[in-house]
Amino acid sequence: MIKSTSFPAPPPLPPSMGKKPPPPPPPPMAKIKYLAPPPPPLPPPLLIRNKLPLPPQPPLLSIGLRRVPEVIQLYNSLMRRKDSVKKSGGLDIAPTNTRQMIGEIENKSSHLLAIKCDVANRGDFIRNLIKQVENADFAKIEDVVAFVKWLDDELSTLVDERAVLKHFEWPEKKEDALREAAFAYCDLKKMLELEVLNFIDDIGLPCAAALKKMQTSFEKLENGAYNLSRMRESSTNRYKGFHIPTDWMLETRILRQIKLASVKLAAKFMNTVSTELKAAGGAPDFEELMLQGVKFAFRVHQFAGGFDAETTSAFQELRGISK
Repeated sequence: MIKSTSFPAPPPLPPSMGKKPPPPPPPPMAKIKYLAPPPPPLPPPLLIRNKLPLPPQPPLLSIGLRRVPEVIQLYNSLMRRKDSVKKSGGLDIAPTNTRQMIGEIENKSSHLLAIKCDVANRGDFIRNLIKQVENADFAKIEDVVAFVKWLDDELSTLVDERAVLKHFEWPEKKEDALREAAFAYCDLKKMLELEVLNFIDDIGLPCAAALKKMQTSFEKLENGAYNLSRMRESSTNRYKGFHIPTDWMLETRILRQIKLASVKLAAKFMNTVSTELKAAGGAPDFEELMLQGVKFAFRVHQFAGGFDAETTSAFQELRGISK
């Protein structure tokens, strides 16, 4: 019987021997030379054409023009004269100073000469007016109005008031304040007289026109009162510094007269509305006319601060018609 013999197992292969070797690098490629494309063919030479001759121009005589020999003669004459002046050295003109020329022209002006004459000869008169304005102190606004009128009469004797006074230390700020106060008072007084005190209730006017006229008068009074209130706030201290009275701007003076006048105007307005409503009866515009009368009464009432007895009676009558 044959005995089997066992052989030992072969040793393991190393890790590097178990992998396939990397493939060899590819052979280097040969460089390919690129040739530049051939240049494009030259364009064919341009054919130069002969220019066509221009059509003959018509003579000047054929288009309505004619030669004027006098133009050429005058030109030649002037050019010869210019050449002769150059050869002789030209005209002998003495140079003058521009400022001197302007000064001579100004001095020859009769107006400027008159201004200079007033400045030179009426200095004492103007200095006396300056003292009068600076020392003016008034107790009533009516005195301011009279003083401004007197001052205007005195200044009117000057050739040019502004041009003359600028050569002196004229108290312009006080003069402006005096004029402002005087004109404001006169404007309010004139408006009060024209719009209310001398208001003419024209019976021949239609109702709508009469009411419009009274509304316009009241609006003027209202605007005048508001302007005076703003003026009082902004000008009281300035007026006091110039010794100008300011009590005429208080509620108890001309403003009170304006409010009383507006109340009288409201009475006329409501009486006109009441008369029209009684005559119209149940007209379509009855409610509108009634509303117009009540609105005006309310507006005047708020402006004046109330009604007097006459206006209250007119309102009660209007109120009775509305019931």
